[in-house]
Amino acid sequence: MFNTLSHIQKRLTFYLPLTMVLAVIYGYNFNPQPLKSLMAPIIFFMVYPMMVTLKYKELFARGNKKLHIVTQIVNFLIFPFLGFFIWRFAFPDNQYIGIGLLLMALLPTSGMTISWTGFAKGNVSAAIKMMVVGLILGSLLTPVYLRLFMGTATDIPFRGIVNEIIKVVFIPMAIGFISQKVLVKRYGQEKFMKEFKPKIPLIATVALIGIVFISTAMRAKTIVANPEMLVKILIVLSLAYLFSFILVTVIAKALFNREDGIALVYGTVMRNLSIALAIALSIFSTSGSDVALIVAVAFVVQIQGAALYLKVVNKILGHKTSPEIVA
Repeated sequence: MFNTLSHIQKRLTFYLPLTMVLAVIYGYNFNPQPLKSLMAPIIFFMVYPMMVTLKYKELFARGNKKLHIVTQIVNFLIFPFLGFFIWRFAFPDNQYIGIGLLLMALLPTSGMTISWTGFAKGNVSAAIKMMVVGLILGSLLTPVYLRLFMGTATDIPFRGIVNEIIKVVFIPMAIGFISQKVLVKRYGQEKFMKEFKPKIPLIATVALIGIVFISTAMRAKTIVANPEMLVKILIVLSLAYLFSFILVTVIAKALFNREDGIALVYGTVMRNLSIALAIALSIFSTSGSDVALIVAVAFVVQIQGAALYLKVVNKILGHKTSPEIVA
């Protein structure tokens, strides 16, 4: 089973678009509403595996202060405003697309940040700390930024956002921390690192496929009736990621060496789309699929962008042999 999941995870650029196509076919021909009952457990299993393998000690590790300060400046002073600008420029009449963009902009880094940094032979330990710090800061700042950008005129349940972030992020984090301690105590650190750590995150792959399928199926009839909207989202997100990669690369070349520069790029441009999707679908029970659509499309664009950047990173940030990956 884990070999199959590993295969799917390595080829998400193929399986995610395929999932979305199948979801549109299903949602157009059948009633997708019963699938909503599966949302809560799927959301948990999309977030929890990440928390079990998180290196919590990295949060208190010293070193690379300049790198981490610049990372969080990009994450919380540049990208949120970029997300707001994209919304107001490209989708000014759709507040739910705006919410989806802002959730993406406010929740930086995921486990894939660490993977891509490793593939490119960047500073992996710095990437781990970026992930932990970024996840906590993003969870705390998301309600504040949503109120700042969306205002009080919209029907966003701000208290609900805080509650759902606690449920989607901090409760799985607490359970994951306890699970990690129990597994290490029972099986030892070496067995945990060799056997459990590589396999547990693969469970989230199934959950991710499930969430993308359900959220797309819920919007199937709208997509079929208005396919240009999906095309527009794809084009806008592609340009946004291209601009983000270029911007952060310029900063990385100006301020850091190759290894730290790679960590900066993947630690900022890569967003925690799993948690953004989970929060969107947890909070907006009636219109969550509207918010989730742009996040689901972002999965495809982000993974493809990360893979393409890996192919040119040696030319941009300096040559160093990197392992081959399947894009």
